[in-house]
Amino acid sequence: MKGTLMRPAFRAPFVSALAAAALSLAGCGAVVSAVPSSTSPAASATASASPSPSATASASPNPSASASAPAPAELNTYTFPNGHVSFKYPAGWKVELFTGSGSPSESATATVIDASGTEQATVYSGPVADGVSHPVTRTVFESAPVPGLAAQPAPAAHYAFYVDRMDTNATYRMHLAAGAPKPGQGSALDGIIRAGNGVILADVKFIEKPFANDAAAKSWLAGTEGQALKALLLSISYS
Repeated sequence: MKGTLMRPAFRAPFVSALAAAALSLAGCGAVVSAVPSSTSPAASATASASPSPSATASASPNPSASASAPAPAELNTYTFPNGHVSFKYPAGWKVELFTGSGSPSESATATVIDASGTEQATVYSGPVADGVSHPVTRTVFESAPVPGLAAQPAPAAHYAFYVDRMDTNATYRMHLAAGAPKPGQGSALDGIIRAGNGVILADVKFIEKPFANDAAAKSWLAGTEGQALKALLLSISYS
């Protein structure tokens, strides 16, 4: 989304090793690289197979409807230095890798930045961490299993987009969730996906109060940015 990330006061914090990793990223971590674009073969094949907008319009009985349909986005693939965790992102965006202290570092956070320079999402791979939950009332907009993480230990990784409400505060989240999020009364818990000897965490970065209401959140999800970030989360894999 747009703006600067503001974490709500009641958002579940990470503890144990992840908290230490986050501190190291903010303090003494290192920016490893800004990854240049390199379109994946599969994405290129998809893009080349798509008809041009003019051809689509002339072949359709409703040219205006065809012209408004978004063209398939070209995708790049980013793979963490450990060689295990990877994900896809739009070709016009970039990825910067931040590593924790130590040599070699056991933790790394990939920050996904769009063409305007706005940080859109983070993907963390590193040591095991714990989470702390808080009671909330949840409205789930959408969730789905992540195919590339299906072989990892339960609870199964899910892409999830929902809003948690506590008192008068509403926190919108799109992230990897451990298991399918359930609507109604429950607990807010950061998604900690166990993979190999560590964990994976992935979050879309929202500003404070990013949506005026749930209808605005659903409208954003249906748009180009929402669909790109949904696809990114669903593409995360571990091998």
